[in-house]
Amino acid sequence: MTSLPSRVRIVEVGPRDGLQNEKGVIPAQSKIAFIDALSEAGLPEIEVTSFVNPARIPQLADAETVLAGIQRRAGV
Repeated sequence: MTSLPSRVRIVEVGPRDGLQNEKGVIPAQSKIAFIDALSEAGLPEIEVTSFVNPARIPQLADAETVLAGIQRRAGV
């Protein structure tokens, strides 16, 4: 039997990968609140958005606003 690693890396991708699949566009303030809550929960790495063509993925068209609005926490 192989030994398990002593550490694992957990990356939260919900704000980027999950929200881009929503049928409607979620307001930037709601995304910011969601991301801040994930950060407060202690998740060390969060993929918050992606700079993609808004014609292709309109759910992420507010990437700059979201990045400007989130609280940056030490260790995240």
